Amino acid sequence: MQPSAITVRSVYKSFGKTRAVNGLSFTVKQAECFGLLGPNGAGKTTMMKMVYGKAERDASPEGVINVLGFDPQYNPLNVRHLLGVVPQDDNLDGELNVYQNLSLFAKFYGLTGSAAEIAIGHLIETMELTDKKRSKIRELSGGMKRRLIIARALLNNPKILILDEPTTGLDPQVRHMIWDKLRLMKKSGITMLLTTHYMEEAFQLCDNLIIMHKGQMIIEGQPRELLAKSIEKYVLDIVNKDSTDKIFDCLNSPAIRADLSTETLHIYSSNIEALNEIASRLKPGDYFLRAANLEDLFIKTTGRALDDAG
Repeated sequence: MQPSAITVRSVYKSFGKTRAVNGLSFTVKQAECFGLLGPNGAGKTTMMKMVYGKAERDASPEGVINVLGFDPQYNPLNVRHLLGVVPQDDNLDGELNVYQNLSLFAKFYGLTGSAAEIAIGHLIETMELTDKKRSKIRELSGGMKRRLIIARALLNNPKILILDEPTTGLDPQVRHMIWDKLRLMKKSGITMLLTTHYMEEAFQLCDNLIIMHKGQMIIEGQPRELLAKSIEKYVLDIVNKDSTDKIFDCLNSPAIRADLSTETLHIYSSNIEALNEIASRLKPGDYFLRAANLEDLFIKTTGRALDDAG
């Protein structure tokens, strides 16, 4: 049996009286993409920072973080040499061009001379930035900057790639391009730990994931299996709540489940005919019928949307 890439067990992290991570446990297998999902403030980024040694967990005899045999709290340099980190923010050096940003970072890993030139050239080509090699950072689009940050994270040939909302703010075409690059990296054997607010991103990339709320794990599993066993197949989103009086008598049906916890009325059912019957009473534009997704699962378990700020 292949050893785990990351093991987290009974980990806590507090900031004053606020507990950001509350007894969290999970295991990431080698060469898989593992997702941490949850609303803002759920503890996802804090957990990631503890994995790559930027934050220390609370003292606890039960608490364990193991990254390929090393504890990042006591062996931070060993861990950092095994990891590549893609942070939420674009923290590139704006005074340097694309090549210079990578060259400077390569020196941190002792990568110089022809070895550095070969590695940088390969990554620039892989991330389709060849035409921008000598361009200053301010001349790059948002998608180009994210690709450059991913290239930078790969300079030390990491075993594990930490991806903290890697495609936030990008248009769909660029996002899909980055997904394709990440899939190829996973096939090459790189393990990935991912946080994202894009449910399609988690569904497309993650082999396994956990949904977090207030620092705790709510549910864990493979995306498709979680949807199959934990929530109804279809959702009728009613965006005009003024029209709910037309369907009020349907809301007590055992075939459906109504959720009023957000601005949109969500009606769930595995019986699509029941939802079509409700939709037939509404005006076009007042509703949208779709398949259930991971955000629906989160709302079901916590009553909150994944992009809630509170």
